[in-house]
Amino acid sequence: MTNFAYVFPGQGSQSVGMMSAWEDNQSSVIEIFSEASDALGYDLWALVSNGPEARLNETEVTQPAMLCAGVASWRIASQQFDMPQAAMMAGHSLGEYSALVCAGSLELTSAVRLVAHRGQLMQSAVAAGEGAMAAIIGLDDENVLAACASISSGVVEAVNFNAPGQVVIAGETAAVEAAMTEAKHRGAKRALALPVSVPSHCSLMKDTARQLAEELETLPIKMPDIPIVHNQSASTATSIDEIRERLQLQLYQPVKWVASVELMHASGINALVECGPGKVLTGLARRIEKSLQAFAVFDAGSLENMQQSIGET
Repeated sequence: MTNFAYVFPGQGSQSVGMMSAWEDNQSSVIEIFSEASDALGYDLWALVSNGPEARLNETEVTQPAMLCAGVASWRIASQQFDMPQAAMMAGHSLGEYSALVCAGSLELTSAVRLVAHRGQLMQSAVAAGEGAMAAIIGLDDENVLAACASISSGVVEAVNFNAPGQVVIAGETAAVEAAMTEAKHRGAKRALALPVSVPSHCSLMKDTARQLAEELETLPIKMPDIPIVHNQSASTATSIDEIRERLQLQLYQPVKWVASVELMHASGINALVECGPGKVLTGLARRIEKSLQAFAVFDAGSLENMQQSIGET
């Protein structure tokens, strides 16, 4: 029997036209984006459909766009997929907000406004050019941590533990560049600068997290209908206050994606269904736990492939 979890990608998977191939279900996608547009005061669907790309890639726009993309993909899949309710949910970084909406913990419009403001706060936390992120490929976690610790000037930290041998670092630009060089000296196959200006999930976001906490205090939140594995702890929350705390801590503490997937697998999950643009989490899942099935659902064709594949198991 397939015991599955829905997972949701974060920033980085967005692209112009990313939700335009849902065929008979296109109206469902547009409905969700229209609701978000009303909450934001601008036409988010037009921006996602037509660009410009530079505007879509602005953090305050990317975050609500990716939130809606994940929710829309999940809603279509869950309405058309003839199998029991998912046992768990999780989202990578921003994707955690998509999971909270889909699990009934947050209302869509509240979440859209929150993540748009979250993006604004994150963008203003560090001046343009002063923050950076990089992916370290082919080096174990301990050596990545040691590479960051060896940099005596500036902030650089390991922030995304995405898969064995794939860790993202973030911090001040010069310190990140120095840590990339050190990682290569320690045997990393590659150290790749990422095209972002916001150094997410590192201590430079602490002040932003405090500001977000004030907003979270007044945000209507319910306990989710389906357990959600949170990035910050790689565990499920037991209270609404704990959910609020984890969303705050998530801004400046690492994304423990490996541990999150391992927890889901240990809890009996044997398949992940990624809802939203791209296949990033699907690829990571197979590197973390080879026995896991993983399916990406981002358009009509991928939904059909997933239904056929799981239907055969």
